[in-house]
Amino acid sequence: MERELLIDNLNVKVFRTREEMGRNVAQEAVSRIRCLLQTQEEVNILFAAAPSQNELLLNLSEANDLDWGRINGFHMDEYIGLDINSPRSFGNYLKERIFSLKPFKEVYYMNRGLESSEELCFYYEQILKSHPLDVGFLGIGENGHLAFNDPHVAFFDDPQPIKVVDLDILCRMQQVHDGCFDRLEDVPLFAVTLTIPTLFDIPNLYCTVPGLSKSEAVKNCLYGPVSSDCPASILRRHGNATLYLDSESSSLL
Repeated sequence: MERELLIDNLNVKVFRTREEMGRNVAQEAVSRIRCLLQTQEEVNILFAAAPSQNELLLNLSEANDLDWGRINGFHMDEYIGLDINSPRSFGNYLKERIFSLKPFKEVYYMNRGLESSEELCFYYEQILKSHPLDVGFLGIGENGHLAFNDPHVAFFDDPQPIKVVDLDILCRMQQVHDGCFDRLEDVPLFAVTLTIPTLFDIPNLYCTVPGLSKSEAVKNCLYGPVSSDCPASILRRHGNATLYLDSESSSLL
């Protein structure tokens, strides 16, 4: 690790490479999950789906010393309008990289293809009520979003635990930059996302943010005002969150 910072309540750890970053966040998270399994019957884990999470997910998929049969998996957002079998859906992304690789007790997918978006929100809200989240793996968007809470729909006091949102142009362009879609026209206009209060209520947060394209958002998150203009800034008020960076994403600090 190159350096460690504390910005308000947020722990910030900077590593030289994406690989070192991903390995360390996985090690720390696995240690925490193992502790949770000593005191509770099940652990509920929320996953982000994005290329920024690849190194983390690779290392988690190689963690064979966890009782995965007592762990439930969730994802935090999903596009509206994609075919259920689309490789671009977040559920299928996570299925390929973690959900199908470990023997989870249960995985709760958003892309079941059976409901309207409103029915999906109700279904997932009920699931989350009966399975309070213990651990969350997050990223930060180029526009500072958490999950699909872009600045124009990110409300720190949102009354809804999960909702339908329209995606702003920067968010949709990021999906092209990340190689998830070939053209902006291919990126869906709408998505379902867990809201800021739902994410903030998770007691253990691990936020993994590599890459030069995220450097401006990281700077705004850490040194700008705590505001929905940069939704990720709310992490500075969390009591147990850690932000993991590489040399590129931390280049403006």
